[in-house]
Amino acid sequence: MACFDLSDFEWELIQPLLPNKPRGVARVNDRRVLNGIFWVLRTGSPWRDLPERYGPPTTVYNRFNRWAKAGVWVRVFEALAERSPDSMLLINGSIIRAHQQSAAKKGGRITPSVALVGD
Repeated sequence: MACFDLSDFEWELIQPLLPNKPRGVARVNDRRVLNGIFWVLRTGSPWRDLPERYGPPTTVYNRFNRWAKAGVWVRVFEALAERSPDSMLLINGSIIRAHQQSAAKKGGRITPSVALVGD
């Protein structure tokens, strides 16, 4: 188990939210595939560079896309946010980049009209 793989606690929260649609072929271990998806999202690496311990890159990629279309990621996010409401405070726009000239108008600075959380 890699240091950023799902813990048993995290897996217990997410497992019931995953679709269970057997298609006549045994599915690859969902936990291993999820760890592979998170590895790619966390590292920004291409799917083809996925380490072998997570399974075939095409399987991991296809599962990611299929679950995105089925709304699985939204359900996972909502369930985790419901389970830990304080985690919603971590979502902000601090990583959004704006053009340097969007910070000021001609003749002076723009006065912020929205208070930030925690201010």
